[in-house]
Amino acid sequence: MITIKFFATIKQKIGRELIEITIDQPMSIGSVIKTLESDIPEIGKTIADTRSLVAVNHEFATTDTIVKDGDEIAFIPPMSGGAQLVRIQEKDFSVEEEVDKVKKTSTKIGGIVTFLGTAREFSRGRKINQIDFEHYPVMAEKKLEEIRSQALKDYDVIEVSIVHRVGQIAIGDNIVLIVSAAEHRTDAFKACQWCIDTLKEITPIWKKEVTDTGDIWVEEHP
Repeated sequence: MITIKFFATIKQKIGRELIEITIDQPMSIGSVIKTLESDIPEIGKTIADTRSLVAVNHEFATTDTIVKDGDEIAFIPPMSGGAQLVRIQEKDFSVEEEVDKVKKTSTKIGGIVTFLGTAREFSRGRKINQIDFEHYPVMAEKKLEEIRSQALKDYDVIEVSIVHRVGQIAIGDNIVLIVSAAEHRTDAFKACQWCIDTLKEITPIWKKEVTDTGDIWVEEHP
């Protein structure tokens, strides 16, 4: 028997909070979803449309994760607060909108610092035509959440947001944005720099530079 829990938007859309099903052998979460569709045809589409994460026994997982008898699965729609301020997406973002979103979180904010990373045309003496970013879904989001949480804990800041694009990025386009807000500018500067430096060290996002002479995966993080 495995227990499957639904929260917030998903729970409302499908009208179910908890389901228990018996499985004869270990199976992937993707297979579990297909099994559920026999009883709830809209479940797969609902999970996809809400961009929900999945967890197994309180740890983030993917649809390829194997579950066994006694496990608990939870489908988790985007959470308020941090998840809205921490995102990985293909589409471009508005710097003004992201700054405004952070600014509205508190009237105590006296200084906001941003770091905007963009796609440059030349790197290491090579002309770049395009940049491709690949990421490890769920784990990458989890690491960004950890960075945000650690920054809020270690620095005297009020709020931090992180947005990172993946997929194909044209030269001159936005890649990543860090927004750090505090009562005083010094704290906001320190937190912002720590966030981007740590992001490049621990987040499973990889950059490939597309050039006329071939594609190059960039391993070092300047």
